[in-house]
Amino acid sequence: MRYKDQRVGVFVDVQNLYHSAKHLYGARVNFSEMLKSIVGSRILIRAIGYVVKSDLSAGEGPRSEKSRFSDPTNKSPEANFFEALEKSGIELRVKDLQIFAGGAKKADWDVGMAVDAIRAADALDVVILVTGDGDFVPLVEYLKWGKGKQVEVASFGRSTSGRLKEVVDEYIDLDQNPKVLLKTKYSRKNN
Repeated sequence: MRYKDQRVGVFVDVQNLYHSAKHLYGARVNFSEMLKSIVGSRILIRAIGYVVKSDLSAGEGPRSEKSRFSDPTNKSPEANFFEALEKSGIELRVKDLQIFAGGAKKADWDVGMAVDAIRAADALDVVILVTGDGDFVPLVEYLKWGKGKQVEVASFGRSTSGRLKEVVDEYIDLDQNPKVLLKTKYSRKNN
């Protein structure tokens, strides 16, 4: 149930949403529209997006942090993306991409996102997780039963864990809001 005076916190698994939109629809996410649609007329207390900063910009070789972020005319696509997220009202938590000796890469914010949601829960009536990742089922259960919070999940239905959809108080299928997707020149049909 949505009530106008509910205090809402939004926790966005940016990589999950970004890759779902890209692979399912050949599109980008309109994060500003997404945030507006899931919060509605309720009171947004905080929106946090979890991103991973890579050492490589799309199609470019390594560059130093100084050259990549200090010159506003020479921003990487990644820096522009992060800036757009912030302009849409999402506070960023940034982690460096870990690259291991064998070449394996790790870019995981699950624990950080869960800890932040638990920390913020006492100041919120509703916790909205923007992810399709089934690893968040224990977090949803804890927030609902241990903290007494209303928990909602927003994601693209085609790439969301069935169990995650089952345990939340409300599931918001972003597929149902065409304004959330920004078509690119490389967009494919939905099927």
